[in-house]
Amino acid sequence: MSPVEVIAIVLAGVAAGTINTVVGSGTLITFPMLLAIGVPPVTANVSNTIGLVPGSVSGAIGYRAELTGQKRRAVWLIPASALGAAVGAVLLLTLPDDAFSAIVPVLIVLGCVLVVVGPRISAAVARRQADRGGLPDHGAWWTQPLVGLTGVYGGYFGAAQGIILLAVMGIGIDDELQRLNALKNVLAGVANGVSGLIFVVVADVDWLIVLLIAIGSTVGGQIGSRYGRRLPATALRVFIVLVGLVALGVFLAG
Repeated sequence: MSPVEVIAIVLAGVAAGTINTVVGSGTLITFPMLLAIGVPPVTANVSNTIGLVPGSVSGAIGYRAELTGQKRRAVWLIPASALGAAVGAVLLLTLPDDAFSAIVPVLIVLGCVLVVVGPRISAAVARRQADRGGLPDHGAWWTQPLVGLTGVYGGYFGAAQGIILLAVMGIGIDDELQRLNALKNVLAGVANGVSGLIFVVVADVDWLIVLLIAIGSTVGGQIGSRYGRRLPATALRVFIVLVGLVALGVFLAG
């Protein structure tokens, strides 16, 4: 690996860590970069997944103030994300490479649409639940299984996982978007961590790539948390949709 390639991977890791912390879809920066320098697709995917874990941890630490008071909610949702990610990792190692290629664009578009219309749907859900005593702190009953399904996707590929998580939680949980974004970083980190552990045991991992992306994504996690936390809810939603559309374009172009 040349010095230029080393620098390029670190910088891609910084960008991915930043975007993952604020929104998600950082994988669509690092993954194409690795393919461009000749890394085999599966090796690139698993090495990228492991390398982005420190970035998720870094972003969650940066959002620690917004995580205050969400312990019970996290305990409720983390197992679903972890189990889903394990299933997704197994699917990656057993299914053909193009098995999910048709559904990824659909999920990205769906996530963007739900982020836009989420406030209205969330308000409707809240009104319906009001007659039943209101939403529980961890959200509507269907939030947990949908987080689990998002974990499956995250364990398999993960691009736009954060967008989908924000859409699901934004509709099913009655809380501020920035607080849900903080929880999103934890759930995405869990999904990457669980699938990464499976990849370490059974897949071909390039540890130099893991190290370079880990360094970059850790820095990016701090950058993302520093500036992402300052965005008003409306601006954050606009940014989420813009990143989602760019992610869709990159995926389709690839």
